[in-house]
Amino acid sequence: MSKQNPIRCTYRLQLHQGFTFQQARELVPYLKNLGVSHVYASPFFRATPGSQHGYDVCDHNELNPEIGTHQDLRDWVEELHRHGLKLIVDFVPNHMGIADLGNFRWRDLLENGPASPYARYFDIEWSPIKPALQNKVLLPVLGEQYGVVLESGGLQLHCNEDEGTFAIHIHGFELPVAIRSTIPVLRHVASKMTEVPDELLSIISAIDHLPPRTEATPETIEERTREKNIIRSRFKKLCIDQPEVLSVLNDVLAEWNDNTKEESLDRLDQLISEQPYRPSYWKVAAEEINYRRFFDVNSLAAIRVDLPEVFENTHQLLFQLFREGLLDGVRIDHIDGLALPAAYLDQLRQRITECMPGDATDPASAVIYVEKILGPEEALPQEWPIDGTTGYEFGNQGMNALLHPDYAPAMTRTYERFIDERQSYKRIVYDSKLLIMQLSMASEINMLGTLLSRLAESHRRSRDFTLNALTAAIREVVAAFPVYRTYLVRDEPPGERDIKVIQFAVSLARRRNPALERSVFEFLRSVLILNPDQSPPLNEDMRWAFVRKFQQCTGPITAKGIEDTTFYRYNRLIALNEVGGEPGNFGDSVETFHHHCIQRAKDWPSSLLATSTHDTKRSEDVRARILALSELAPAWSKAVNSWRRLNQRHKTLVDGVPAPDANEEYYLYQTLVGTWPLHEMNADELAVYIKRIQEHLMKALHEAKVNSSWIDPNADWDQAVEQFIERILSPKKNARFVTSLNEFANRVAPLGAINSLSQTVIKLTVPGVPDIYQGTELWDFSLVDPDNRRPVDFDVRSNGLAAFKPTPELLDQWRDGQIKLFTIQRLLSLRAEHPDLFANGDHVPLHVSDSMENHIVTYLRQHGKQKLLVIVPRLTSTLGFPAIGSCWKDATLDVPGGQWTNILTGATHQAEASLPLSELLADLPFAVLINVAG
Repeated sequence: MSKQNPIRCTYRLQLHQGFTFQQARELVPYLKNLGVSHVYASPFFRATPGSQHGYDVCDHNELNPEIGTHQDLRDWVEELHRHGLKLIVDFVPNHMGIADLGNFRWRDLLENGPASPYARYFDIEWSPIKPALQNKVLLPVLGEQYGVVLESGGLQLHCNEDEGTFAIHIHGFELPVAIRSTIPVLRHVASKMTEVPDELLSIISAIDHLPPRTEATPETIEERTREKNIIRSRFKKLCIDQPEVLSVLNDVLAEWNDNTKEESLDRLDQLISEQPYRPSYWKVAAEEINYRRFFDVNSLAAIRVDLPEVFENTHQLLFQLFREGLLDGVRIDHIDGLALPAAYLDQLRQRITECMPGDATDPASAVIYVEKILGPEEALPQEWPIDGTTGYEFGNQGMNALLHPDYAPAMTRTYERFIDERQSYKRIVYDSKLLIMQLSMASEINMLGTLLSRLAESHRRSRDFTLNALTAAIREVVAAFPVYRTYLVRDEPPGERDIKVIQFAVSLARRRNPALERSVFEFLRSVLILNPDQSPPLNEDMRWAFVRKFQQCTGPITAKGIEDTTFYRYNRLIALNEVGGEPGNFGDSVETFHHHCIQRAKDWPSSLLATSTHDTKRSEDVRARILALSELAPAWSKAVNSWRRLNQRHKTLVDGVPAPDANEEYYLYQTLVGTWPLHEMNADELAVYIKRIQEHLMKALHEAKVNSSWIDPNADWDQAVEQFIERILSPKKNARFVTSLNEFANRVAPLGAINSLSQTVIKLTVPGVPDIYQGTELWDFSLVDPDNRRPVDFDVRSNGLAAFKPTPELLDQWRDGQIKLFTIQRLLSLRAEHPDLFANGDHVPLHVSDSMENHIVTYLRQHGKQKLLVIVPRLTSTLGFPAIGSCWKDATLDVPGGQWTNILTGATHQAEASLPLSELLADLPFAVLINVAG
């Protein structure tokens, strides 16, 4: 959906109990002065208590009380509007948090199973592979196997007399008990009373006459819910009116919970087995879980937002906020998790347009962004009624523009010699995706195999395909997928793009598996791409059930296999290991970068441009510094090999193997160089830094799944790596290494700063809408979450914004980060002054004389008589720091004639056909010049 929107720049804020609506309100004047137009807030709907991110939403129709009230939100938005700013919210339509049973829908489902009014709400397979789970939900909530937990007293039956309900308590949380299964408990109570109250017997009879869970028509669900609530009210009143009932009940519960008696264990086990859920050891989830999750996170259950009633139920508050004028846009999380992304977005756009108040019914008045990770050569579907993505692809395009492919061989040699192993990125991706399908997401693949087997059984020509062969084919095709997912729609012919993706994946899978019968792959392809003359004919309901789940599985498997496994295994240059990136590709030509910009201006001029987000593995400044290692390949090779020798004595043998291994150690050294502070640390600061690096390496080890993992942590290995980090970074224990690291990091840091400034200028001037992640206006050397969610010192940023030093001083004192803040503020002011130029201007690459063409990225933004000239440096290690003035020698830049004014320095330049770079870059290593007269 290509259109202009009144959006200049977004600023991402992470809201949680430590940063509320009120605190965000206090920040508004600063954001106004910085020059942003929209605040882009993390989800602020009710989430699991204590949530630091909001993606574990428990109720879409309530605000998170830990963040603030509706009035707090209104006050914040009114303050935004007073300063000319607007609000975009991050929205989560794919799943809900279920760790907290404050999620009343999930609690009702656990109590009533298929008879719950929310049975269709969640994406549950009520007829799974395992017969014992028929009409049950597998709940992987136990720390040990079920029998061990039960027999140790870890499962206890309780009564909440204030509500008239029963629950199973498990280590600090509770699971509801289906009302019919309480009959044995109540009969046991009656048996112990000398005079049984008629009301108790009546309650037991009423429970016995409730419609069974298997009768799940709308009428029986309504009747069951109504009668159940009446029965509970009666039981609550009985406990109040006749205390002896409650007293006997407590005695009975004590008997049932006595884990020293076999009879009591049998009773409790029988009651638990009658629930519409099955508590299990958490590791069972990988193979047997029967509800769709967000990736492999058991505490996030997927919902069926493709169903009209679920869509309406989950979006009530969102639409209300639009109607009230509190929202001007929405960012949709994990769009690829939905069954029908295009249909969802069509409906969302229509409803938001209807909700916009006053004269804001023009679709261009509200922005919709999607979190969509595009694969190499993949384009965002043009038919989606949105404004673009959240910008992961731009972050990778910008990095690759600052990196030269010619540096790849040297960096590859250093890496492979260090780890003593040849590496193939594509092979690691393949192995990692298979690993995910064998471990954490095996249940999803097993279910797909079962669905495909049922479909094959429906016709004589395909019924001889075995379940194992079909499941293997699915696994191999998913492993070969070149993108996150396809977008096949029932009763619509497949698009050309989807056909190509499936053909490619099936062909590659077939080549990789010559021993697996070819016809199995052909059958799978015929199911995914249904031809009009399909033979054998397929049952469309069964086929679509498979296709829907298949498409919802490929994305999470790809994400877990690449982002959360491969990116921690393939460590040649970890700056490239970023969401939406492909580390196997080492840099692009500047021409390729310009091509992306021109295409974005044509197709998605309002798409976001992100360099740091809440999901990036490393901040933009960390990546910019690590990128510079490629320019110092010989020095880097010498340094890491020296460090390995210095630090060998600090390793610990774990099962005869030194920890960390070489690949982990190489990853660590890049991380240290990328995050090493720009000032000398005192003892307290060093302790905090060491802790941050240890926590990051623990995450990296567990994501890599080589020597340790989340599912099966290797405590000895983890401890050895933590000790290694503490020892090598101790000035007292390892002064030679700390000195060497400090010297090398200080050599790389200026190059990283130039890269970061180039990246910043590009983001703020190319086609698209720049997005700033909280705190990154100054240097920010954060790592993946939770490190990038630490508190931001906005006072420092606000004070810096109030009084900038002259540009020569900013450059001389670059370590304080003020030069980055200054650049952002000036360029955002420029965007405010010339909105048409940035919203509609063409992107025109410019020519630099041959002597410096590899060291410059330069282009025009042009709209009518307005022209903007942008010049940023790249590969500056051979130019010296800070790459200004005479280092550019006699290189010239071809520019349109006229007077150009540098909006960063105020300098003016009169051009006829070209200008010398030494003049344009006399004061700063980058320049942004405006020519309004034409």
